[in-house]
Amino acid sequence: MSSKGSSISSRPSEPVRKAEVTIRLSDFEIPPMQDVLLVGKRAPIGPEAVRRMVDALSPEQYAIVPVAHDVFEAVVLKKSLLKFLPEDKVLPILLEEGSRVATDTTVVKAQVNIVVQVNRAVDL
Repeated sequence: MSSKGSSISSRPSEPVRKAEVTIRLSDFEIPPMQDVLLVGKRAPIGPEAVRRMVDALSPEQYAIVPVAHDVFEAVVLKKSLLKFLPEDKVLPILLEEGSRVATDTTVVKAQVNIVVQVNRAVDL
């Protein structure tokens, strides 16, 4: 049998690399943020400037939490999120995932969806 028609190669094939891109388009919002801002340690806007911005545009709606982290110095959270999940539960997730895509010079905006599932039984 001839090797001319064979598709088997003796050298390893290159790995397949793919990227999935999801884009969420929406109306411009004031303030220009969503649920969370992750503020890098060397970002062009710091936590105090963010505080002034959110206080001017959306008073009492956001909490600014200073963090001891390699990349970020503060996390700005929509207070309504903290009614669903306590700060000590949500912050580690945000910091871990944010540090995968951000540097200490960036400010990352994030949309966060929290779904609470409750199952209860009642006596009949």
